[in-house]
Amino acid sequence: MERKIITTSDGSKSLYLPEWEETYHSRHGAVQEAYHVFIRKGLDLFRDGTELSILEIGFGTGLNCFITWMEAQRRNLTIHYHGIEGYPVALKLALELEYPSAMDKEEFNSVFEKLHKEPWNQHVEISAGFSLFKEEIKFQDFSRINSFDLVYFDAFGARVQPDLWTVEIFDRMYKGLKENGVLVTYSAKGSVRRALQTVGFTVERLPGPPGKREMLRAVKGGK
Repeated sequence: MERKIITTSDGSKSLYLPEWEETYHSRHGAVQEAYHVFIRKGLDLFRDGTELSILEIGFGTGLNCFITWMEAQRRNLTIHYHGIEGYPVALKLALELEYPSAMDKEEFNSVFEKLHKEPWNQHVEISAGFSLFKEEIKFQDFSRINSFDLVYFDAFGARVQPDLWTVEIFDRMYKGLKENGVLVTYSAKGSVRRALQTVGFTVERLPGPPGKREMLRAVKGGK
């Protein structure tokens, strides 16, 4: 599938899929969206010095993983990061996104490159206290039990991939989370909220990133 690089409103880049008329991130700002949804509304719930396991549904460009790594260094977090992806982005294309430069963090270029260069389907250490397992697998085939503290649910939108936003998929996420585990997603669709609630999550609407009124956060056992 063809992927084109675009520049979003905050100056950071993203990928566009002409066949689906879909982008990997918000056109209003790729970096802004990633920080707002996954860091501020997700990772920030955990105390400094915490050890936690994170699952990302849609490793994609590696942006969420990269900013999580930076936050881990700043906050002394120990993180076991598991990113799954059905269609990995080629190394050359990923590096052309230049996310460290977009955030004035050129000193971390080697880390961003390492996130993409490390092999798939192997546990690797990116740095002390940050391990990564990139798994090339379809989301529908992924299954874990009581394994994660936090899920970044960053699949393509329901308009183009409705099968990824179903009760069945969210039931897998619910089972994969530990008790009181958290799932965050940019989506605020009513059908997504209802699917999350159906499998047992306690769901709240939160202010969305620039260009989006709301997003969702769901807690396992949060009632």
